[in-house]
Amino acid sequence: MKNFFSNFFGRNHNPESIVSFDVLNSIYTYLYEEVNQFEFKMKGIHDTVAVNLYSFPTAFDYEEARNEMEKSGFKNAYEVLNELYKKINIGPLSADQIEQGLEYDYIHIQFYSAPTPEMKQYVKHVLHNFIIFFCCTNSLETNDFRVLYSNSYFLNYTRALLETEPITVNEPKNDIQKIGFKELERVLQGMSQYLEIELPEGIVLSSQENLLPEIIEVTQETFQEFIRLVSRGNIEEKLLKKLSKKLLKNSTKEYYEMVEGHFDFFESIDCWNSDWKFDPEDAEYFISEMIGKALNFEYPEETYSHDLFPYIQSALGKYDLELMTYDTHGDNYLFFVANKKDVNRILELSELTKIEVNQL
Repeated sequence: MKNFFSNFFGRNHNPESIVSFDVLNSIYTYLYEEVNQFEFKMKGIHDTVAVNLYSFPTAFDYEEARNEMEKSGFKNAYEVLNELYKKINIGPLSADQIEQGLEYDYIHIQFYSAPTPEMKQYVKHVLHNFIIFFCCTNSLETNDFRVLYSNSYFLNYTRALLETEPITVNEPKNDIQKIGFKELERVLQGMSQYLEIELPEGIVLSSQENLLPEIIEVTQETFQEFIRLVSRGNIEEKLLKKLSKKLLKNSTKEYYEMVEGHFDFFESIDCWNSDWKFDPEDAEYFISEMIGKALNFEYPEETYSHDLFPYIQSALGKYDLELMTYDTHGDNYLFFVANKKDVNRILELSELTKIEVNQL
């Protein structure tokens, strides 16, 4: 059941924005009437977009959640809800309203985006959480919404929920929010396509393309294209066919076997398997070996490892090249050099082939 209360301020309404009550309410209706959670993939988003419909107090009616609430100083889920309502200027539930035991819904949208340039050396993706509450503004009917935001992982769900901050989507407070809020527009557009929601007229879309990935059969030719691009074409046809056939077969194996196959592949082409900590001299030597010409770059004294990436990329950029890495999920890098013009396609093929490569 959808129960919402009045907020104290004006209606959150921009007829040109996809982050609107009409669109969010259509998503809510699907979650309420069809399934209360779903995930989907879309172009340009790492992993999947996760969407959940939760209710107070039902979603918090289990032992772990009750313990989390108690540790946070709350007696029940309604007290947690009132604390969240306070953040977003929605009128609190009274004791009589709590006594009725009604349910109060919210939507949790979760997805990853690219990090800020400053964060790239530390993380490959940034998590965004948008918590959507509905409310009434100058009306007895539900006609508005409020948003809480966090870019933290919800390991302790209640505490993480309480640590979210109220936001206005068109007023980001920092660069991470700026990226996340912009991506939310794309995510809602992709979600509308996925759920086949007809968008209201007048909404300005962030993209005119279909944001849902096409269903593409991964074949030996897919792996051949990937190999050609990550090797910059420096591979004999016979070896190309052998490696692509091996990688295709490898793609059906268990995860750890598959990863071993990826390591074997990169070791068979020009790459640099480096510890997480490396000197500039190492970088100059091994990258020069990979590109077949001397690479020298300027860098501040006492600069090592990932702090060298901007200087390396700047030097490689003069040759229209870019340093990339296979994601080892460990404390080492498996570097390779790609043509700049091929980077986006390499990342697309990485998604298709499940060979995880990243920009630096």
